[in-house]
Amino acid sequence: MTVESNPPGTGRGRPVIALAVMSLIWGYNWVVMKEGLSYCGPFDFAALRVFFAAICLFGILVWRGGVRPKLVKETVLLGLLSTTLGMGLPMWALAGGGAGKTAVLLYTMPFWAILFAWPILGEKIKGAEWLSVVLAFAGLALIIDFTAVGDRLWSSLIAVGAGIVWAGSAILTRIMRRSPDFELYSVTAWQMLYGMGPLFIIAWLFPSEPIQWTPVFIAALMYNIFLTSVLAFLLWFYVLERLTAGAATMGTLATPVIALIAGAVQLGERPGLRESCGIALILAGIMLLTVLGIAKGRQIAQKQRRLKTRA
Repeated sequence: MTVESNPPGTGRGRPVIALAVMSLIWGYNWVVMKEGLSYCGPFDFAALRVFFAAICLFGILVWRGGVRPKLVKETVLLGLLSTTLGMGLPMWALAGGGAGKTAVLLYTMPFWAILFAWPILGEKIKGAEWLSVVLAFAGLALIIDFTAVGDRLWSSLIAVGAGIVWAGSAILTRIMRRSPDFELYSVTAWQMLYGMGPLFIIAWLFPSEPIQWTPVFIAALMYNIFLTSVLAFLLWFYVLERLTAGAATMGTLATPVIALIAGAVQLGERPGLRESCGIALILAGIMLLTVLGIAKGRQIAQKQRRLKTRA
């Protein structure tokens, strides 16, 4: 998602604050979801979250006056990737894994995205981008213990799978953005609606223990509906309209770090030395990839200015 309406450097105070609040909401939500899963199955939680969030988002669409769906086939596919799998798999992984570790594994998404962009979009991996990929996969090799059994191994593999799915949805979104019918608010709401049905079917096919409607679970669900799925997304749109895509992406790097800190403080999660080294390598790779993306964006902007000047 890359929308730029204002030139970089103008009126950045509020967007930066919005970016910080959004990252806090998303980062702490990993602990909130982990707490909520003590009272609800992962697919039940995901389905309920999406259902109520979709209602809120469609209310915003009605207010904006643009409810009619566009790019239906592509949006249905995006719904399966971004909502059905993109929200269902992380919850499944989180049910058996730590909040911070799951968040970091999910945020390998950018590396899968640049690997997919090569054959699909024709964007070759160049120079230092290879170093970021190497760092990421070295980190994965340290974090995922293939000698482990049960939930510990499957949780890690499912979290990585979720990152791969997220990357696929990011590539599809980039392709959809080429169409003049693409509208970010509409696509976000409709893909959530399309992806919601399969989530409920999965929750029905793989039943878990009955939901315990405790105050903790209700608070976790409300957090996910109103803060994570609605407010944070609106803040994200606001940020994208006022900051460069590179600066916005750099800000989201705080999300897995916040998840790690919150998981350690509230849940007592303490990764071992091997996992800690793996996490550090992945975060370093994400940082490098983001810096390279910002530099590339500046180069493109400079070329565009030169062309306009010559014209």
